[in-house]
Amino acid sequence: MMVKKVAVIGAGASGLASIKCCIDEGLEPICFEKSEDIGGLWRYNNNPEDGRASIYKSVIINTSKEMMCFSDYPAPDDFPNYMHNFKIMEYFQMYAKNFDLLKHIQFKTTVCSIKKSQDFSTTGQWIVTSEKEGKQDTTLCDAVMICTGHHTFPNLPLSSFPGIEKFKGQYLHSRDYKVPDIFQDKRVIVIGIGNSGGDIAVELSRTAKQVYLSTRRGAWVSNRVSINGYPVDIAKLSRFLSTIQKLFPTLLNYFAEKAVNKRFNHGNYGLLPQHRYNSQHPTINDELPNRIISGSVQVRPNVKEFTDTGVIFEDGTMEKNIEAVIFATGYSFSFPFCEVIDVTSNKISLYKYMFPYNLEKHTLAVVGLIQPIGAIMPISELQCRLATRVFKGLIKLPDKESMIIDIAKKKFKMENRYVKSQRHTVQVDYVEYMDELATLADVKPNLLRLFITDPRLGAQVLFGPCTPYQYRLTGPGKWIGARDAILTQWKRIIKPTRTRILQSSTTDTSITMILIVCSALMILAALYLHF
Repeated sequence: MMVKKVAVIGAGASGLASIKCCIDEGLEPICFEKSEDIGGLWRYNNNPEDGRASIYKSVIINTSKEMMCFSDYPAPDDFPNYMHNFKIMEYFQMYAKNFDLLKHIQFKTTVCSIKKSQDFSTTGQWIVTSEKEGKQDTTLCDAVMICTGHHTFPNLPLSSFPGIEKFKGQYLHSRDYKVPDIFQDKRVIVIGIGNSGGDIAVELSRTAKQVYLSTRRGAWVSNRVSINGYPVDIAKLSRFLSTIQKLFPTLLNYFAEKAVNKRFNHGNYGLLPQHRYNSQHPTINDELPNRIISGSVQVRPNVKEFTDTGVIFEDGTMEKNIEAVIFATGYSFSFPFCEVIDVTSNKISLYKYMFPYNLEKHTLAVVGLIQPIGAIMPISELQCRLATRVFKGLIKLPDKESMIIDIAKKKFKMENRYVKSQRHTVQVDYVEYMDELATLADVKPNLLRLFITDPRLGAQVLFGPCTPYQYRLTGPGKWIGARDAILTQWKRIIKPTRTRILQSSTTDTSITMILIVCSALMILAALYLHF
């Protein structure tokens, strides 16, 4: 079987990475993008488009530039660590131009269906039916990469809120929220305390008369800014700390909860959940406690029912004269255009969250269908690198039974760690999952060899942030600039914040040393508690 032409569905972050990886492997990508531009989720539009992810105007990403960039294309050193959506689009445009990706994209083209060819069991080929300007066309492809993401279909559980049908105010899903202006001087309820719910509540609190933030189970709220002012993912997502988390999960929960409660007591702010810190996807919000302490945001329990002009909460309290409700209740994902992928209640059975296990030929991969504790872009890219080599027959996936076992183990682990929620069905830990993919793709860095041959680099790879460049140090797709990118990443992190030049300044403590010391203290504490 000779794979040549690969259909890429979507030109967002995952789609762009798919196109590039196809080119790197000598494949011919043909990308179908239903809108008029690249960017997917991160391309802001004033009006939500059917079938496409949508964000509000003020969105700033929760992962820092060094952790979210593609592994062979660092973001410019003067870009801010946490980028606004227009800056992310600028980075994507630079990436697409640098690798000449746009010529492979068919814009304003919707994929209607993806079906097996009649001789699929022999060829592994797919029939892709697309539509542009009312005209349908079919393309025979040797492989398919689905890159449509999981923020397309809003989850609006109106049946869970009795009385909503008689509510006279305005209500909408967070997908339809764009700017706060139309809510000026209004009394607004935001339902849901994920990242969107927290962000929208904070933004509205500056213009609305009063904002109520309703949550079923509370949340642990973390900062973007961490030790010494570094981005939180730079401080926490290292190989060393990932190992500590595996060995001492309870201890890590204790330290994490102690740290966030030191910033503000979650019990005093009505946010304290019953679950542990690592049992829910984190809520990142630097401003929420400031808005709560100023009274502009009031935290309330879950809504029990609506009246025609107000709400009754589950604790019996009531608020009248509510003029608007924003449901920040997440998303559902599905692939109605693909006959071989089955999704039930946001649950899907894919090997490594990528490959349908029951295909005779593994020529289809879903890219980016994960909810990581960390950045999604480098994960999608590594998925693409793996998928293209599987398509070419350079990597052989395990047998069907082994894949089913792996899927079952992941589901069991997830169900035992996370609170039951629609958004906790495709959760992954960044370092652990990246290493899983890297092992299959033969690009995982060899720590022992690094410490012997290049101790300075080895120390950064183990104790420093697990930046994407680590997966370009060795193996297929090795990038000659990976070592330098790792050793200079601290300069790129610091540069955009040093916009005022000082004649003298205090010397920054090495965050690597901080991580080593903190990790050593955790080990000592664990041993002390054990004995």
